[in-house]
Amino acid sequence: MDDKTAVEVEAALIDAYPGVTNIVGGVGSYDYGAMHAKEIVARYSAEPAAFRHKALLISVNRSATETSLYEATRFAWRINKSKAVEAEVILPTFAGQIVGAFIAHEWMDATSISFPGRDDVAGRLGFDGVEAPADMKELYVGKRVPDKYRTRNPIRYTWGR
Repeated sequence: MDDKTAVEVEAALIDAYPGVTNIVGGVGSYDYGAMHAKEIVARYSAEPAAFRHKALLISVNRSATETSLYEATRFAWRINKSKAVEAEVILPTFAGQIVGAFIAHEWMDATSISFPGRDDVAGRLGFDGVEAPADMKELYVGKRVPDKYRTRNPIRYTWGR
């Protein structure tokens, strides 16, 4: 069995046995995996986003369930700062859908000085910002991430590809 098939089989087996715990879900477990019928309908009926802004997509799959969406989106990413500051909107994604929209005012090192109450995370950045205006949120929130931006990397840029 090749590596690609092996990781898909692993993910399927993890999903097939509810209640079995694993340190991490199988590869792609947030894109595939067991879902409620309402989640399937919401995901596959959503139209793909058409990006009118330089959008930075950040997958918050695991962290979104542990804290607020803003906190899950803004902290501790391995990201190119010079490219991140170009982003006009930051779009958190969960299971292939855009679930929020934020405007970053400043990107900073992920330290306890910049982010009180958080531990230092060397080599990573976070941002300080606000929720995007309603008209911008309307363009993106609830839309599906287009296939060309669906990768295993949690950070995706919609410009300069």
